[in-house]
Amino acid sequence: MANSFECVHLSSITKSFPATQAGDSRLMILEGISLVIKHGQSVAIVGKSGSGKSTLLEIAAGLLEADSGTVMLDGVLLHDLDDRKKAIFRAQKMGFIFQASYMLADFTALENVKIAALIAGSSPREAHAAATDLLHRVGLEKRLHHTSDKLSGGERQRVVIARSLVNNPAIIFADEPTGNLDEENAAMIEELLLGLVKERNATLLLVTHNPQFASKLDRVLTLRERTLVEGM
Repeated sequence: MANSFECVHLSSITKSFPATQAGDSRLMILEGISLVIKHGQSVAIVGKSGSGKSTLLEIAAGLLEADSGTVMLDGVLLHDLDDRKKAIFRAQKMGFIFQASYMLADFTALENVKIAALIAGSSPREAHAAATDLLHRVGLEKRLHHTSDKLSGGERQRVVIARSLVNNPAIIFADEPTGNLDEENAAMIEELLLGLVKERNATLLLVTHNPQFASKLDRVLTLRERTLVEGM
């Protein structure tokens, strides 16, 4: 039975990939990982490159299947959802921020944020209002009608943050959201993301190589030798 205070519940997650050399056994990446994150909590996962941080994040978000174990988000077992229901759940309950600032190239900043709201079922008027408000909140009120090629890296990432929050998701998954930014823009994105997540009482699961960024979150976990340990 799901605990109403739990937003993310991973149980005994195991994941392996085919070995790169013929004759080798499968390469075990994650082994028996369990994790509970409460509603409104922010959690950072750190660890060496190649340790499986992004793989774990993708499994938690339902973007990648585990070999074994279960994923429960906001009280829903992802394994119980077919592809269509999973897509709807993802659109309505989750927000995503990645290292690369993925924007639809031919769409403006406003259109990039609006489309996420429309996909989740908002009316055109509601989508426009929510997208406009969030882009103002992230300081892009003068860039609403600019396409991605007219925006800087920091501006594109602010569009992505606005898009990830436009549906008031229960959970934000962020994979190295400042990894491609210079120090000044990274600091600005960190402050903006954490402030908006806290304001909206969203749950944040974030992967980062930056220990200073990680330390600003409620909890820090290290992925080491295929399992999670508390702290850095």
